[in-house]
Amino acid sequence: MDIPVKTNELHEIKIIDMNHLGQGFSRIDNFAVFVNGAITNDEVLAKIVLIKKNYAVAEVEKIIKPSEYRTEPICDKADICGGCQLQNMDYNAQLKMKTNRVKNDLMRIGGLEDVKVNDTLGMEQITRYRNKAQFPVGYSNGKFKIGFYKRGSQQIVDTESCIIQHDINDEVLKVFRQYMEKYNIKPYDQRTRKGIVRHILTKTSFKTGDLMIVIITKGEKLPNKKEFIEMCKKIPNVKSIIQNINNKRSNVILGEKCITLYGQDKITDYIEDLKFKISPLSFFQVNPMQTKVLYQKALEYTELKGEETVFDIYCGIGTISLFLARKAKKVYGIEIVKEAIQDAKENAKLNNINNAEFYAAAAEEIFPRLYSQGIKADVVVLDPPRKGCEQSVLDTIIQMQPKKVVYVSCNPATLARDLKYLSQNGYRVEEVQPVDMFGFTVHIECCVLLKRITK
Repeated sequence: MDIPVKTNELHEIKIIDMNHLGQGFSRIDNFAVFVNGAITNDEVLAKIVLIKKNYAVAEVEKIIKPSEYRTEPICDKADICGGCQLQNMDYNAQLKMKTNRVKNDLMRIGGLEDVKVNDTLGMEQITRYRNKAQFPVGYSNGKFKIGFYKRGSQQIVDTESCIIQHDINDEVLKVFRQYMEKYNIKPYDQRTRKGIVRHILTKTSFKTGDLMIVIITKGEKLPNKKEFIEMCKKIPNVKSIIQNINNKRSNVILGEKCITLYGQDKITDYIEDLKFKISPLSFFQVNPMQTKVLYQKALEYTELKGEETVFDIYCGIGTISLFLARKAKKVYGIEIVKEAIQDAKENAKLNNINNAEFYAAAAEEIFPRLYSQGIKADVVVLDPPRKGCEQSVLDTIIQMQPKKVVYVSCNPATLARDLKYLSQNGYRVEEVQPVDMFGFTVHIECCVLLKRITK
């Protein structure tokens, strides 16, 4: 196939769709072109910057005719920061785009054409909705910076305020700048392996206001530690200051070792009336308002009457497990992260829930083993990471034959792959409910109901 474009060429392009990265999509002589900064129905003058075998990437040089969906970004760094990809798009249009992405992935990857996909459930509050923030720290062009990575790079976009993070983070960033500049604290450099501070992480409870601050360092040495603690203690509602040690040569943010510098090891947060202890290493949904919406939908799909046994696979700190346990006879939670299972057990006690049992092990190992021991479920709930479910987990479900499977996913592509496999092996996808947990970004959460086909 002849490639009809050349690097640095300018082309007038009408954007017909958007991809999973938030790039505008079009074709030139039937050759795919992805355009950074463009949205559906934009007409743009675009410059080709990268050519691959089957596609090209372009940058917007000029907007000839803006899309009816185009809006002015709220943040002045929206065009370069990798945190948000869709600030230039009307929120209702974002929701439609996400619904269409789910439908397209189900059809293209899963071969599922007749599945009911509901409209995406949107957020009432589309700014300041995140309860967790992660800020890389480093040097760029000889200047100290804290912020987020530039799109498609490891360069840091210096940030003083982020409109999707809890506003307490503005104060946290200010204090960290003061600490690092006053005491000449060196950011970690991944190339040279020199420097001290790698990331700043915060967790905030929207209900109690409790704030956890985590400073992630290469080693245990933290210069001017007392001064750092005193500076952080002046930030409102600080309940916990943690040092996390990460000496790995990787992009993984958190290491395994945590040192409590001040206050508590964990903070408390709520989903509805359920109370959860959150540690630095715990996974907890980042949008508390939409988490309620998502979990209520999952609970609705299970249709629990009080006599059911339920498996909650990839259970984390037990958030969904405890929701289910109040309606089920028995819940078994499985999670590979040992610290998360410790939190899950503590959270069950905290909420006086006695019918939830938790296992710290890889799902692909423990789930088949429990089934071989005679433990069966009426309902299986899945909430895997972005890579989706392991083959042995799906095979065990097929052998176990629960009446229902409720699949919660943060990645429509791997969701579609797994739904296809289950659909080919005795299950029917009844309904898909996308939920927007991440406004202004391309990410989308889904809750899916599958039922076993009975002859």
